[in-house]
Amino acid sequence: MLKVSNRSAVAPFHAMDVFAKATRLAANGADVISLAVGQPSAQAPQLVREAAAKAALEANISYTNALGRDELRQAIAAHYADAYGLDIPASRAAVTTGSSAAFSLAFLALTEPGGRVAITAPGYPAYRNIIRALSLDCVELETVDGGFDVDALKAAHLDKPIDVLLLASPANPTGSVLSEAELRAIMAACAEAGIVFISDEIYHRLNFTADDVCAASISDDAIIINSFSKYYCMTGWRIGWMIVPEAMVRTIERLAQSLYISAPDIAQRAAMHAFDATGELDAIRDTYRANRQLLVEQLPAMGLPFAAPPDGAFYAWMDVSRYTDDSMAFAHRMLDEIHVAVAPGIDFDPYHGDHRLRMSYCGSQDQVSVALSRMSDWLSLQGR
Repeated sequence: MLKVSNRSAVAPFHAMDVFAKATRLAANGADVISLAVGQPSAQAPQLVREAAAKAALEANISYTNALGRDELRQAIAAHYADAYGLDIPASRAAVTTGSSAAFSLAFLALTEPGGRVAITAPGYPAYRNIIRALSLDCVELETVDGGFDVDALKAAHLDKPIDVLLLASPANPTGSVLSEAELRAIMAACAEAGIVFISDEIYHRLNFTADDVCAASISDDAIIINSFSKYYCMTGWRIGWMIVPEAMVRTIERLAQSLYISAPDIAQRAAMHAFDATGELDAIRDTYRANRQLLVEQLPAMGLPFAAPPDGAFYAWMDVSRYTDDSMAFAHRMLDEIHVAVAPGIDFDPYHGDHRLRMSYCGSQDQVSVALSRMSDWLSLQGR
């Protein structure tokens, strides 16, 4: 009899299950508004699509260097100079198959089996599942109102040493943002304890309350992970990147050679043009900003207060305890009865997820506005 491994027994990504159900309903003619996943409704920038079309017709699409095409690595280095004023050599950039591959590469490079990786709760569920699938221990540090407790990290490290801390700012699912002072304090605690710090910066350029702070501006020892999926609207292109210390570059290259060979060549050729599409992309970001304002104005009035401040990314992390103690069932009822898809909190938070929902607001303003109207009418019938 076929026996699957214990480490493969990771939890399903419930938001994707809701998304799949919403897709089936829409295919059967239902007027579904899907706000369950963090996928921009806008297409990739025109420059990107034109470059991909040209490459498909004219270029010899093939394997690339495992670290990525030199032109793209140079474009990434130039981005750090333009966006943050940082002088990061292209040699420290590694192009990856989305940010997901970057997490796997980083964890494999930095830990031994049974090592400990700390993340926040609430947090992105794929972190937890990748960690466990790699036979590592996941340490989930509870946050309150989106804030990070450095003392909790220190206590967990004293209990049993932690190898890696992974944080995102702006964060998924909360949208919370760490200030520069908070980030410096966290990174200083990591340096003192010998914990490697990984900064997930995939939602940079989607910060609505402050300037982005790149962890590389604080320490060259930090590992930076980013992607073209969110701000750059390129989810399906599966293209991301890492910035790693020089001493780690060859390790990442060796692992990538065997695990992935290389990120998709056509996506690499196209992605380098995304950095030249700021005007188009900022206009899309303005749509998110307007959507966010609708949520700030309307969700609390429906009895759905924010469980963390929605300062960045494109998510609202809602407290639904007034209506339910089963966020999964509640999300399915909402989808079945009013055809609005949101993500159940149990994906993201083992502590309070039964009382939370995550709404993505990276769709069009019309979609978000109609979804809020449906929710308001529906919730008025649920009782409080």
